[in-house]
Amino acid sequence: MATHVINVERREDEGKGASRRLRRDGKVPAIVYGGDLAPVKIQLDHEKLWLAQQNEWFYSSILDLSLNGDVQKVLLRDIQRHPYKQQLIHLDFQRISDNEILRAAVPLHFVNQEKSPAGKTAGVVIMHELTEVTVACLPKDLPASIEVDLAELAVGAVVHLSDLKLPAGVELPELKLGADHDVAVVVAKQARGEEEAPAEGEEQK
Repeated sequence: MATHVINVERREDEGKGASRRLRRDGKVPAIVYGGDLAPVKIQLDHEKLWLAQQNEWFYSSILDLSLNGDVQKVLLRDIQRHPYKQQLIHLDFQRISDNEILRAAVPLHFVNQEKSPAGKTAGVVIMHELTEVTVACLPKDLPASIEVDLAELAVGAVVHLSDLKLPAGVELPELKLGADHDVAVVVAKQARGEEEAPAEGEEQK
């Protein structure tokens, strides 16, 4: 598992006024909570954070928050952005324990779509109904992504959650809720304009 270190500083001041001053100084207020420790208010460098949050791993990987060398393993749980400026407003991080099952959103990576029967057929639309899934696993088993191999995808086929090949130790909590929750991940269907026209004299429905 790749290590992603994010340097942080402790934040002493509280309130909206203090947060506004932080942002003017190029800092982003945040909080770390969870585990057996009390919540801690922190601040991060906006420029470095802005670069980090452009990477997929920032949202789906375990992060090492380093406070003067004291490292805590966390997951990003919330990120607030300015409605129109390129500015991060606030972040929430949750501490994790090596021995406790966690839930996290993991991105799906679709491969070999263009090589599939559906991908080679004119007029077929391949829709990715989901781009990420929520998994449950120990921190050591958390995957950076889940690969969805579409090499055998046929016209009219549907790939469901239960069809995903998961790494060892990883589960999809959604599937435990019943068959109705085994939703479509990928659908390959004929585009409307490519559907066969009704035979002469046949009434359209």
